[in-house]
Amino acid sequence: MTAAPQVLRTPFTDLVGVPHPIVQTGMGWVSGPRLVSGTANAGGLGILASATMTFAELEKAIIEVKSRTDAPFGVNLRADAGDAADRCRLLIDHDVKVASFALAPKPELIATLKEHGIVVMPSIGAAKHAKKVASWGADAVMVQGGEGGGHTGPVPTTLLLPTVLDAVDIPVVAAGGFFDGRGLAAALSYGAAGIGMGTRFLLTSDSAVPDAVKQLYLERGLTDTVVTAKVDGMPHRMLRTELVEELEESSAVKRMGPTVKRTLAFKRESGMSWGQLLKDGREMRKQQGRTLAQMTLAANTPMMLKAGLVDGDTSAGVLASGQVVGVIDDLPSCEELVPRIVAEAADELRRVSTYVL
Repeated sequence: MTAAPQVLRTPFTDLVGVPHPIVQTGMGWVSGPRLVSGTANAGGLGILASATMTFAELEKAIIEVKSRTDAPFGVNLRADAGDAADRCRLLIDHDVKVASFALAPKPELIATLKEHGIVVMPSIGAAKHAKKVASWGADAVMVQGGEGGGHTGPVPTTLLLPTVLDAVDIPVVAAGGFFDGRGLAAALSYGAAGIGMGTRFLLTSDSAVPDAVKQLYLERGLTDTVVTAKVDGMPHRMLRTELVEELEESSAVKRMGPTVKRTLAFKRESGMSWGQLLKDGREMRKQQGRTLAQMTLAANTPMMLKAGLVDGDTSAGVLASGQVVGVIDDLPSCEELVPRIVAEAADELRRVSTYVL
């Protein structure tokens, strides 16, 4: 497969070496080799989600992506993971182009990656965090506004993005609320160098999410998501389902039993020892300021997302989603989606340029 010809060149496309300024974000249980390689072959930047993978699974996934595409791709890493340095070495060994992070990686980790030519792109939620990682040597940042799915903040993209753009002089990728060419054109007009999309890529034929679950997403409207902290103690945007409604109404005591059960399941799934779990918990508390109760809930997220997004069991799992779910009504392939968005954006930019006298 050959990507559509480049029609939009930005600092991000130059930095990463992709023809189109579109990023498929690293969604746990969703952003696997098929979706990542599909995005890469379409000319965007696909990002593997490694937080839900063991070290061995991540290496296997990287090798599979490389067997499916020669185009650049990235891997999303947990900066607070106990084996973060080992995973970064894996990226170096396999010549992965981009390392993205959900939290700010330590300066020495950024330096190591950059020494080996890997582009470092942390995700941030505030201008002060963008300034910090830029001063540490980050090559680009992704900023997600409150419209985005999964862990999210309270400030919408339209207000958060300009504050970040004013704070740093490295490429900024805007995420949260994007799904078409009009959004890409708007982001570029703000000054962003590209857009990141999660829910839009989840709802493609290349996504491994069960078809029945995709249909649930397609049936939802703009008001059918909710931000809750009842899953893992942090604000998390997801589809409003019967399970989520129950969690919202339940007490901490009532949630404790299922929480412990899912923690044990996550320990088995990840292959982590209790010592590793405790070490990750201490790092999480140090970096994110989470309380003991929030750390106890943290192991809930991977297993509840797996139940919904992999097993298709919405009675036991949750479905992370951005608000854009309410305006998406199709399941294109990445090969269809990426060029369509770029073409729409180019048309929009040409149209508005006629307003300039």
